[in-house]
Amino acid sequence: MSLKKSVRDVPNFPKEGIIFKDITPLLKDPKAFRSAINKMAKHYKGKKIDGIVAVEARGFIFAGALAAKLKTGFIPVRKPGKLPYKTISETYQLEYGTDALQIHEDAIKPGDKILIVDDLLATGGTVAAVVNMVKKLGGEVVGIGFLIELAFLNGRSKLSGHEIFSELVYKK
Repeated sequence: MSLKKSVRDVPNFPKEGIIFKDITPLLKDPKAFRSAINKMAKHYKGKKIDGIVAVEARGFIFAGALAAKLKTGFIPVRKPGKLPYKTISETYQLEYGTDALQIHEDAIKPGDKILIVDDLLATGGTVAAVVNMVKKLGGEVVGIGFLIELAFLNGRSKLSGHEIFSELVYKK
């Protein structure tokens, strides 16, 4: 099954000149969604993973399904003020300004083997912030997985030193 056929291009969203990769058709199609999860799970099968960390919102979809398939836990990372318990934060650069993410301070124990999952790798700033939080809590990042990678934005450069898996890669 070609998963790329299930990803819709939306021109000029969220702003002029951007071609947004819309995964909602893939999510709606049970065969395509199951295929995406199975392909990601196959890549990580047999690896020691104590938990899967993902950023809201679309990352949750893939990480939750993948965690269930790999029989491991799911650890949410959210925008400030959304998690109910004590958190640590990481601020990161956006194209125009900064943003921040938080994770529960007890979500990861020292030595935990952590897989980070998101729907899309663009510039890498968001996931680099997640990597920093995992390391602050003493976790070991054993991999970073994406459904889609926009290779032309060179997001891998912010994640050097980590094993990266992308199911679908767009060169331009």
